[in-house]
Amino acid sequence: MTDTWRHLPAPARPIAVAATAAIVAVRALDPTALDDAVARLAALDPARNGLVLGTAVRLLLEDGHPDGLTADDVRSALASCVRSWPEQADPQVVLWLLAGALGVLDEDGTPPPEPGALARNAAVLLADLLAGREPAPWWTATLAEIERAQIND
Repeated sequence: MTDTWRHLPAPARPIAVAATAAIVAVRALDPTALDDAVARLAALDPARNGLVLGTAVRLLLEDGHPDGLTADDVRSALASCVRSWPEQADPQVVLWLLAGALGVLDEDGTPPPEPGALARNAAVLLADLLAGREPAPWWTATLAEIERAQIND
C-alpha cells in the first residue's frame, strides 16, 4: 500500500491501515490476509475502532440514501452484506454494527460481540457499502466528521 496516511491524525492511522487491509482482503477473497488484518484491527482500542468504523459505516449509509434512511434501507444493507459475503458475514454482528453506527443500540446489558468478530464484520460491511470504491477518501471524510462532531459538542 503506497498511502502513508500521514494526513490522518496519529491515533486513527492504525485503524485506517488495518481496516483498509481487511477490506482489500475481503474483496480479494483472501482468508489469510483477512485473518491477519482482523487480528491487527481487533488489537486496537475498541472505543476508537467503534467511533471510526461506526462513523464510516454511517457516512456510507447516508451517502447511499441522501433522502434519509428507512428501516427497509437498513434491512437491505444487512441482506446485501450477508448475501455478498456469506462465509465472512455474521448477520447478528452486522446488525449490531449497523445499529451502533446509527446510534440505535439497545443498551440492555448485553455484551458486544468479541473484538475479532466486530473487526471482521466491520470490514465485510465496509467492503459491501463501498461497492468497489476506494476506502481512503472515506477515512478522510470520517475523521473530518468526527472532528466536526467533537467541536460542536
